[in-house]
Amino acid sequence: MKVVCLPGDGIGAEVMTAAVRVLEALPLDVAVESRPFGGGAIKAHGDPLPHETLQACLAADAVLLGAVGLPEFDGAPVRPEQGLIRLRGELDVYANLRPTRGEGIDLLIVRELVGGLYFGESGRRDDGSAFDTCDYSPAQIERIVRRGFEYARGRRSRLTSVDKANVMETGRLWREVVKRLEPEYPEVAVEHVLVDACGMYLVQTPERFDTIVTENTFGDILSDVAAGRSGGLGVAASASLGDRGPGIFEPVHGSAPDIAGKGIANPAAMLRSVALMLRYAADEPRLADELEAAVDAALATTPTPDLGGHATTDEFTTTVVESLAAAAA
Repeated sequence: MKVVCLPGDGIGAEVMTAAVRVLEALPLDVAVESRPFGGGAIKAHGDPLPHETLQACLAADAVLLGAVGLPEFDGAPVRPEQGLIRLRGELDVYANLRPTRGEGIDLLIVRELVGGLYFGESGRRDDGSAFDTCDYSPAQIERIVRRGFEYARGRRSRLTSVDKANVMETGRLWREVVKRLEPEYPEVAVEHVLVDACGMYLVQTPERFDTIVTENTFGDILSDVAAGRSGGLGVAASASLGDRGPGIFEPVHGSAPDIAGKGIANPAAMLRSVALMLRYAADEPRLADELEAAVDAALATTPTPDLGGHATTDEFTTTVVESLAAAAA
């Protein structure tokens, strides 16, 4: 299995080191290569996604991404985050999976990732105003909604479709497509919820949800709200998948430049992203389960400072590796 690692910026390199260490501890034939990406790539190559990096990703079986973003690029014409948006588009990883587990919570957010506001036309006008265009085609909506139905069918057969149909034309189109597809999945119970109400429910009664499917911007916001109910962004993982080619597996947290180089970054989200890679790219569900259990155990016994503990990144990773070894014994 060929895995391209994009450490990125800030703590990205540190959590990526933990990910590679764990990969090497698994009974899996993996070839790993690292490529420049993000702010460091801008400094070295003038581009957050150099051509060689993109070509390596296209040829890989999976892409592991650490984190991107540095304060020095805020407001700059070329920013690290632009490389991430381009990479998602080039790989056409339109389905972003954000699982959330915690006390009384077990939900999956399926977010459309390559359309909507983040990919629509945007700019500044001569009068000083600005605009961002939210643009979706029926085909774009259909393919992500089908993913939502399929994942719901494999879970508890409840799908919540989130839109803003009372205000936005794209929201009305979204709801029309979902209703058109509903008869094809009679075993899945469907509800339609407006995004503002969904945000409230995620805070007040997150246990009501099984699988949520929604568009790009709403999914970005709601998945962070959900993560806040289950330990925060420091432990939240994601998988971005397409119909073919490599997926992107990355933690949800940012590059945290304020703690970079201190050896205290929490690698849990990165390691949970590796587990998602094992599940969806390597077809190794047993190894994915074992890694997720090992991370859960490390969170309980070896917490890093962000969770009130004193463990270093390396110590946390050692606990995970030792748990994996014990499970394999």
